[in-house]
Amino acid sequence: MRRGHVRFPARAKAPLYLLAGAGITALSLRSVPDPFPSSGDLSLSAAERIRLEVEGIVRSSRALYAITYVIADYKFSLWGLERRPVDHHNKLLEVHLRSAQRLLKLCETNKGFYVKAGQFVSSLRQVPKEYSSTFSTLQDKAVPCPFEDIKEVIARNLGKNFTDLFYSFDEKPIAAASIAQVHHALLRDRQEVAVKVQYPGLQQQLTVDLRTMAVLSSFVSQIFPDYRLEWMVSEFKRTLSSELDFLQEAKNAERTARNFKTKKIIKVPHVFWDLTTKQVLTMQFFHGQKIDDVEFLKDSGIDPGKVAKTLVELFSEMIFIHGFVHGDPHPGNILVSPDGYQGFSLIILDHGIYRELDEEFRTDYCRLWKALVLMDSPTIHEIGGRFGLGQYAKYLPVIFTGRTLESKSNLGKQMPAEEKRELRRELLALKMGDISSFMESMPPDFLTVLRTDGQLRSIMGRLGAPARVRLLSYARFAACGLSSKHRNENAYLFDQIISGITTRASYLHLRFLLEILELLSRLESLGHSILVKVKWLLPRMAHFTNLSRRTLLADAQMI
Repeated sequence: MRRGHVRFPARAKAPLYLLAGAGITALSLRSVPDPFPSSGDLSLSAAERIRLEVEGIVRSSRALYAITYVIADYKFSLWGLERRPVDHHNKLLEVHLRSAQRLLKLCETNKGFYVKAGQFVSSLRQVPKEYSSTFSTLQDKAVPCPFEDIKEVIARNLGKNFTDLFYSFDEKPIAAASIAQVHHALLRDRQEVAVKVQYPGLQQQLTVDLRTMAVLSSFVSQIFPDYRLEWMVSEFKRTLSSELDFLQEAKNAERTARNFKTKKIIKVPHVFWDLTTKQVLTMQFFHGQKIDDVEFLKDSGIDPGKVAKTLVELFSEMIFIHGFVHGDPHPGNILVSPDGYQGFSLIILDHGIYRELDEEFRTDYCRLWKALVLMDSPTIHEIGGRFGLGQYAKYLPVIFTGRTLESKSNLGKQMPAEEKRELRRELLALKMGDISSFMESMPPDFLTVLRTDGQLRSIMGRLGAPARVRLLSYARFAACGLSSKHRNENAYLFDQIISGITTRASYLHLRFLLEILELLSRLESLGHSILVKVKWLLPRMAHFTNLSRRTLLADAQMI
């Protein structure tokens, strides 16, 4: 049999998948729990229910067909290659890319929930890069809703005539996402505001889609035990449910503003509560550009390196000290303004996805980063065990610092070629079931910080910031986060002073280690550079010496 990817006769299978889609939609509507039980009344009229079920059948049929195709492609394309790791790996990359492209078409066709799900997957560093890079195109592919529908949502939520609320309202959205779009407006007192409006009928549609995805993921896991996706559906449901409640988003924004009230370089838009509901959010409007717009930064005289340092310090404080983390720091949610006493300021937008870290997890995560910097293998394994990672704890240094526990490379530097080859051989031996087990074992808090860290590293890479900036920031705030000063505000002044000294000493120890490693790395590079130059110069010096000797002999003979 010639090996290749699977081809299904779509027309012949269409009635079967429509029937299956009908069954899945009916099952999801009636037997799967409501994913948004606290989001309001979802009671539907008979006509609305029929329309919803018909749309659900069509959308579920597409999803069922695409997912079945993808799973079959993996099974048949990789069949018989288990004993040949290199061939298996190369073929796996092909199937990854092919499957990602197929699922991208599904997201673009079904829109709504599926676009949001694709965006969620694109932000995960744990998924194959073929998926994350392919799905990254969905970040800017939301289709705006007609203004008349948006106007109706605003009127229904705010209960007033449009002209009574706003002096002017731009009908063309300045931003459109998968669940809402944002309009620029002026209040009656001429204040500039950004009005975020949830798409009409979105909650009902997402309820059906999410229930359908839960049923499909369960079916996939039963048929193919190695392909377990429930962890992803569960995490996505959690983030999506928080995004649908704009009142909660407003509270998140105000809490973040309080956490950084002393940091003038950080700005969070003010909330206009009298113009805010679960489906409409009105906030202060800020002018700025996406944080990864390097050309804008340079034209504005802003150092991209300083912007990167400020960004990573902001999120380091969120993670290691406050334990209240913005869960979606993609470039569109973080703007840079040339205004600010340091020459610029960061504007943090879209506060819908937040995670409040468990205090025990926050402390353990601080300890983990201190252990990663010091390469403290026993502590790394201990904390990995506390996180439920078991045998996979040994991969924590690879995930966060790019080196193995046995690595001989300096912190923040690339692994030597031999170490890379050894790690690649080890990873090739992992099966899909191992990867599923690893993802399932992660506590939700760990998944959040891992996802956030991946997005930060991506932005810092575009800004040209070296890895050392992130490592130093994490080391500093991990040391601060372990201090009792930040966990017990009622401590006596003497205890606070001692705690502050201890924290500073711990950080200086970590920083000293990083500086030494950096110096050794530079000396190594300098030594290599000098050696190369000496090797280039020696033969030329020998040639010049021989030439000079011959010239002197010739002159002597002439005398």
